Amino acid sequence: MYNTLWITFLVALAASILVTPVAIRLAPKIGAVDIPLDNRRMHTKTMPRFGGLAIFAGSTTAMLIFLKFDPRVVTIVMGGALIYILGVIDDIKHLSAKVKFLGQTFVALIMYVNGIRIEFLTNFLGEGNSQLGDVLCFIITMVWIVGITNTVNLIDGLDGLAAGTAAIASLCIAYTAYIHGTYLAAGAMLALAGATLGFLPYNFYPAKIFMGDGGSLYLGFMLATLSVLGTVKSATLVTMIIPVLVLGVPIFDTFFAIFRRFVNKRPIMEADKGHLHHRLMKLGYGQRRATLMLYGITAIMGVAAVLFSRGLYVETLGLTAITFMYIYIFLTDAQHTVPQIKKNDTQAEEDDAKE
Repeated sequence: MYNTLWITFLVALAASILVTPVAIRLAPKIGAVDIPLDNRRMHTKTMPRFGGLAIFAGSTTAMLIFLKFDPRVVTIVMGGALIYILGVIDDIKHLSAKVKFLGQTFVALIMYVNGIRIEFLTNFLGEGNSQLGDVLCFIITMVWIVGITNTVNLIDGLDGLAAGTAAIASLCIAYTAYIHGTYLAAGAMLALAGATLGFLPYNFYPAKIFMGDGGSLYLGFMLATLSVLGTVKSATLVTMIIPVLVLGVPIFDTFFAIFRRFVNKRPIMEADKGHLHHRLMKLGYGQRRATLMLYGITAIMGVAAVLFSRGLYVETLGLTAITFMYIYIFLTDAQHTVPQIKKNDTQAEEDDAKE
């Protein structure tokens, strides 16, 4: 089993490395390009945004070869294909937020109907409360899948940020699943990690290609649904806390974005430049350093998730507190330091290029 897991990872990695150059050449031909039309963009030139093809192809190939024996994996792969197609259409046709949300909800519903669901409430409430448990199970499953799908999409604002964050999260969840003997979840997460890491060298600053909504929505969807397979052979509630911890930073960033837009009386789905990575850019760190800083924070939360799965709750709490202390510093310093920063975002990127 150990060798199979490594082979799954390597096949996904190799497939992604091979497909990415193809995606770079294909993107302009199908109109999957990102043109910087507003100051929210971190880049200044037209970029191909079809890199999700490599992530999708690499992970799907590996999972269908080595994990097709489990019908749940096949179901998730089919759902991932639908989400990926939705994202690609958005990359080319620029769908409205409502249409994308409806599409994500429809795919999440398909997953629920086919048994990909969060059932800890049903189990906790017992048979006598099965009706209430089923209702809550449905609501939480739908919110989880749609929410995490969009969480990864929202952090895709710097070169390599979403890809690297997803890779770290996948590897941490895979390791947690492996040490607890849940090899199916470990293999699926390694396939996702391998495909993402194969794409990352092309996407890290300065990027040659973006993953586009096809890639970011696919990554979010796969992280959400594959984590439902379970990482620990114990209570399902414990199983679900692990991906919440690993994805703690993007989840927090999403909630903070919703709160920020609500307070400012702006549409919830409206894009802005208030995310953590934007604040780090305003502090003058540049894309490369801002991305690496957020990688580090995600890795800390990943270690916290592993410790939590081993029952080391005090250590988990300590690492989580450290993480949010750093996030607090980023949020407050970004507000107080910006007026003193004389470099704009473009100058910070130029500084990165000189390193």
